[in-house]
Amino acid sequence: MTLTVSRGLPVREAARGHGPWVGLITVVAAVGYTLVGYLELRGIRAGVLDLAIFDQGVRSYSEFRLPESVTKEYLDGFHDEGFSLLGDHWSPILALLAPLYWLNDGPLSLLFAQGVLFALAAPPLWLFTRRRLGAASAYLVSVAYVVCWPVAQAVEFDFHEVAFAPPLIAWMVERYDAGRVRTALLMGGLLLLTKEDMGLVIAGFGLYLAARGRWRSGLLLVGGGVAAVLVATKVLIPFFGGRDGFYWRYEDLGDGPFSALVHVLTHPVRTLALLGTPPDKLVTGWLLLMVLGACLLSPLALLSLPLLAERMLSSYPHWWGVPFHYNAFLAIPLFLAAVDGIARFGPRTRVTWAAGVLATGLVTAPLFAYGTIARTELGPEPAYVAVARRAVAAVPPGPMVAAALPVGASLTARNPVILWEPAPAYENPPWIVAFTRWKTTPFDRVEDQVAEVERLRSTGYRTVFDEGGFVVLHRPQEAPTPVS
Repeated sequence: MTLTVSRGLPVREAARGHGPWVGLITVVAAVGYTLVGYLELRGIRAGVLDLAIFDQGVRSYSEFRLPESVTKEYLDGFHDEGFSLLGDHWSPILALLAPLYWLNDGPLSLLFAQGVLFALAAPPLWLFTRRRLGAASAYLVSVAYVVCWPVAQAVEFDFHEVAFAPPLIAWMVERYDAGRVRTALLMGGLLLLTKEDMGLVIAGFGLYLAARGRWRSGLLLVGGGVAAVLVATKVLIPFFGGRDGFYWRYEDLGDGPFSALVHVLTHPVRTLALLGTPPDKLVTGWLLLMVLGACLLSPLALLSLPLLAERMLSSYPHWWGVPFHYNAFLAIPLFLAAVDGIARFGPRTRVTWAAGVLATGLVTAPLFAYGTIARTELGPEPAYVAVARRAVAAVPPGPMVAAALPVGASLTARNPVILWEPAPAYENPPWIVAFTRWKTTPFDRVEDQVAEVERLRSTGYRTVFDEGGFVVLHRPQEAPTPVS
């Protein structure tokens, strides 16, 4: 195969003549992604979980403290004062966002950062694709990534550390492919600071190198990636107050990584059956459709294999479903593998495939987050949004608030926010913004929410606002006892 761009060319030379157009794609993507996040926040669709959590953590970084989150402190039974998010997920890379809070102290900074980060995966994808398929296909594939549904679901669902993964993975693979091994290693090192399971991506890249005959380098990366996961989950997260195995969702395999490994080795057929059990897991097939299955033609697909196995073998529906942000970890690896796979065909097939991938992305976009957002924003604003804003305005800045899931992100820039939960999850915060119109996490029934509001009233909370299902409650401070 003749490469369109020689290995080892500097990025500036490789993109000569195309830089403004690639930059335009990147800027438009960043603006679009940020706009989606802003619309979610403005429309009271971004919530306590997880935008308020990350807002609190990054604000702490901006104040030169560990990423403390009072929301997480009260969630999941932690109840550790000043709980650090490093005890929840190993994501110290979030500290890089702290300077944004010196300019704008609020969740909009995170939504802007997320938009920019997802967009920054487009340039390395363009470079890699141009090298394999030519410039025309590079543009088509880059835009296909920009509109793909996994990224759409991620930017629609609050903010998450996943935003760092696409550009880091893309630059790691592209720079290695260009012969810039040191830069690739740097990107891989930063990826290990993104989340505790990103060592699986490094291990997957090692599998790819081994499949290409680079056994020594490949095995080193496989071993190093697995070791990084174990160190993060077994040492670093517990050190910062987390619980070992808190996110273990592999009950069918065992009660920990080592027992799971034994199960996989001794019951391989039963393990493989878990990949499609329950059948709902097969919705992940949308990922193959995204690249028209071309990722299966390349050994670079091994980059995604450990991460896919992590999700598909689990018993946690969120990890193998379509909603939320989890699929965004896999979008770039699958695009890279697909580009490498289709490069085995002639020029006409390459361009046809690239155009087909873009057409697929555009056609399927309305079926996912962008379609939902468009239908919501183009119609009349739901009445509850204006009511929610009035409820938020009824809470003064400063004191702690236990907020129902939809309104917490609208308060987090000016109040310490925890999630409104059934008693006795918290100890009488001075302000509560409850919601009783429809079921909201973590309650099981609307009736339970109504009962909790009545219980709070019976314990001394007075109603400050009650409209459209939003109830703002305030517990007046006890007057000091006069000194005789």
